Amino acid sequence: MNDLPHKLLSHPKALCHMVRRIALEAGELTLEYFDEGGYQGADVKGDGSPVTLADQKAEDFIEKALRDILPGVPIIGEEAVAAGQRPDLSNAAYFWLVDPLDGTKEFISGSGDYTVNIALIHKGVPVLGVVYAPVPGELYAAYGDGTAIRWMEDTGKEKQISVRPPPKEGLVIVSSKSHGSGEKLDKFLSGYKVRKVIKRGSSLKICAVAAGKADMYPRFGPTCEWDTAAGHAVLLGAGGKMTDIKGRPLAYGGADPKFLNPEFIAKSGYLD
Repeated sequence: MNDLPHKLLSHPKALCHMVRRIALEAGELTLEYFDEGGYQGADVKGDGSPVTLADQKAEDFIEKALRDILPGVPIIGEEAVAAGQRPDLSNAAYFWLVDPLDGTKEFISGSGDYTVNIALIHKGVPVLGVVYAPVPGELYAAYGDGTAIRWMEDTGKEKQISVRPPPKEGLVIVSSKSHGSGEKLDKFLSGYKVRKVIKRGSSLKICAVAAGKADMYPRFGPTCEWDTAAGHAVLLGAGGKMTDIKGRPLAYGGADPKFLNPEFIAKSGYLD
């Protein structure tokens, strides 16, 4: 093996641009199967969640592309894990977490609120992340403190993003479109001055906080590590934080055999 992989890991900006291109191409693949009238023909995985041909095609493409640029770095992909494939991470300094189509329920219903998520993990921390929403042509990326950006396909321009201080009129809370949290969420929010609650799908919830469009995203329903890692990297790059309900930073690496996250709160770094 040549030393290119090691050089890329020490040049995160260049690596991030490569991953952005991979996410864009994977997103184009999903659009071939997207129908605003709704997707027909979804299968059901063992955990009861839906899966489409778009998920599978996009993950295959992403995994091959990541292996081409960083051979030897393990890849944890949602669909591969669902099929029983679990790479050994015990000696891995770095690994990828991939969700080729985050928000499958939105995709199936014909909503554009789904994303391609790709994250690089180092010692349990997401150090690089790309989130791409193909329908609106909206991409978020970061590779460290102060590097978070939002890029729009229609203009071809990117701008730096950051979290915002809490507004005096109250917080904007972002909540899931497809997974209600009910009484638990209401009880949690009762401790805050809330101006409004907006609903988004997929990792766009985390990115809304990173971009200063919302202040907090509490999640009391189930999620997996590939659902959150890329958005988490963007949030960290924008000055935000993501913790469990006891305030401990979310860590990645499959401590749970199904790669399940604990309940968590994604929020502006200005909030306690």
